[in-house]
Amino acid sequence: MTAPTTGPGTDPRPQVVGTDDGPAVAGVRCTACGHPSAFPRPRCPACRGPVVPALFGPTGRVWSSTVVRIPVPGRTPPYALAYVDLDDGPRVLAGAEGDAALAMDTPVRLLPADPAGDVRVAVVR
Repeated sequence: MTAPTTGPGTDPRPQVVGTDDGPAVAGVRCTACGHPSAFPRPRCPACRGPVVPALFGPTGRVWSSTVVRIPVPGRTPPYALAYVDLDDGPRVLAGAEGDAALAMDTPVRLLPADPAGDVRVAVVR
């Protein structure tokens, strides 16, 4: 796997890929400071060091969550969103199963991306 790059036509959302352990977010990690990023970057955003490809997940914990109750194109309210700190990885915005906000520190696992390509999570039961 080569380091993702940015450019015209690059999808700005974190990319969910399948692995033997389940879905994971493809990103980069700095070889100098260890900073993880869910987005393609040519250099570390924290220290400007070199980065290597990395996979993050398949589990994490909710940092914050909310329920969206206003309609937007392609979405039927209400729906839940959560910022998730992936284990040993970055924080990503994800759609959560159901229509209720998730409590802070709730363990979650990544699901395959939705048809639009958005990151999704489900509560670990």
